[in-house]
Amino acid sequence: MQSIFGTDGIRGKFNEEITYSLGYKVGYALGSSLEKKSPIIIGRDTRISGDILLQAITQGINKSGKKFINLGICPTPAIPFLIKQENLSSGIMISASHNPPEYNGIKIFDHNGQKITKNFENKIQKLIEESNHNISVPRKVIPLNTNKDLIDTYIKSLIKTMDGENLNGLKIILDTCYGSAATCAKKVFQSLGADVRVINNSKNGLKINVNCGSTNLKPLKKALKESTADMGFSFDGDADRVIGIDSKGNVLDGDHILFLWGRELMEQKILTNNLLISTQMANLGFEKAWKEIGGILYRTDVGDKHVHDAIKEKGAVLGGEQSGHILSKINNFSGDGILTALQISRYCKKKNINLNDWLKSSFEPFPQKLTNINLSFNINKVNPETRILIDQTIEFFQTIHSKNCRVYIRPSGTEPVIRVLVEAKNHQEVYSLSSAITNKLFLEIDKIKSTMN
Repeated sequence: MQSIFGTDGIRGKFNEEITYSLGYKVGYALGSSLEKKSPIIIGRDTRISGDILLQAITQGINKSGKKFINLGICPTPAIPFLIKQENLSSGIMISASHNPPEYNGIKIFDHNGQKITKNFENKIQKLIEESNHNISVPRKVIPLNTNKDLIDTYIKSLIKTMDGENLNGLKIILDTCYGSAATCAKKVFQSLGADVRVINNSKNGLKINVNCGSTNLKPLKKALKESTADMGFSFDGDADRVIGIDSKGNVLDGDHILFLWGRELMEQKILTNNLLISTQMANLGFEKAWKEIGGILYRTDVGDKHVHDAIKEKGAVLGGEQSGHILSKINNFSGDGILTALQISRYCKKKNINLNDWLKSSFEPFPQKLTNINLSFNINKVNPETRILIDQTIEFFQTIHSKNCRVYIRPSGTEPVIRVLVEAKNHQEVYSLSSAITNKLFLEIDKIKSTMN
């Protein structure tokens, strides 16, 4: 059996890869693996399938003899924070992050509030494979009581990160993309004195991430254009990442956030070795500009877990991904889109500068083109021989052009696609090279698929 774990927990379409039976087995396997007797905390985003998976997982936890706390709809970072705060044994977030509504996923955290290690994943996997439980979906989903006091504890922790400073006078628009941020983002910013407008702010699991949020900035850009707001922030479905937009419609992605925030920490002399951690997706312009001011950029494989591991290994205090998933020492390196948006707003207020001017002082990004090649199969489930062929094809195209530009190709860990990133100083070169590589890669993948039939 291929591993059910991808780059960020277990992910897939509901009732296909993610089933009620799998949810039950995960709950039972996790509960059976834990030595601590304290409860497991569980949260979810707004997806319709979240309630059904919550029922399945808690049923499995009960069967294992462990207890649980239901946090209800919440941002993913609330789970690791509350594990530490309440000394809990583990935590689960039911979410497919930025993926469309038909997807769902299961993210597991250990007693330290960290995403579980590969060894722990293997342990869960083994218990699931050995399980002979065949659980069918109940006819009726029984609503579970939620612990609202703990959500308030998380909200207060976000406000506390501002160290008594406020956001008075700032006009901010938030796109909560019908997801987890709809539970608390507006409340947090208003509590700090900001003049807040929120769009896509209902907890609607049918609309989560659909034409909105951090992967589709059009609604936020439109709202900013029609207003006198200073800035806007767009979250993903479970609010662990954020992308900013200034008053002129310019994008503040994860690379710019790391550069600007990192520069502030560098000037305060609290950035260890002037080091930032990012991934292979980080813009080459970001890397060059950061080196020019005396910084070091260390790249990891894609995935916040890899960034987190490198942060710990190298003693860094800040890292993240271009997608807006930022890990900071402030909250024990748990990606939190709301916290990141607060810190960016705080710096603008403290420096008495608008986001547009601050962003102008950032780096000039190299032109980039990211293309997704859709697959009709789950790459993690193909046989080893086919996977080797795919990996060799990717490696071949990735190394053809490396002198005057950067090519990075990888299978997604959360969707049935291969992502092709091409960047260079020249727009024309990027687009022509990207087109040539994706066309050739598409043909090669098509040949491989024909051998699978």
